[in-house]
Amino acid sequence: MKIDLKKVLAVSEHSGLYLFISESKSGIIVESLADKKRTCISPRAKMTSLSDISVYTDTGELRLKEVLERMKNLPAEREFPNPKAEPSLLKKFFEEAIPEYDRDRFYLSHMKKVLEWFRLLRENDALDFLEEEDAENSNP
Repeated sequence: MKIDLKKVLAVSEHSGLYLFISESKSGIIVESLADKKRTCISPRAKMTSLSDISVYTDTGELRLKEVLERMKNLPAEREFPNPKAEPSLLKKFFEEAIPEYDRDRFYLSHMKKVLEWFRLLRENDALDFLEEEDAENSNP
């Protein structure tokens, strides 16, 4: 099943990723990718769609979708480091996945988040993304 990254949210003060379900009077209804539980998030919470996130590179920015696709397309036998692994292992991994990443602005904390998001998406068979045109056409 293809997933629309515009509907996948990172929510401050909440771990994991959430799928946007709908709006309500009291906030936004989301479903956790990890345990499929639905909850209402306050409209005051900081929410970021994964489609709005980019990684700094030497030549500009690379959308998170492209970063995740590059990670997905690494050789199958390639092991992904644990986000809590040694910083040198994380940097080495991203040097392989995104050789042009900006070493001054793509911080270790960002690497950990991207790896955690990738792990969650992979565990939930959600690494097949809708193209922007398809996502627009699927919205009523």
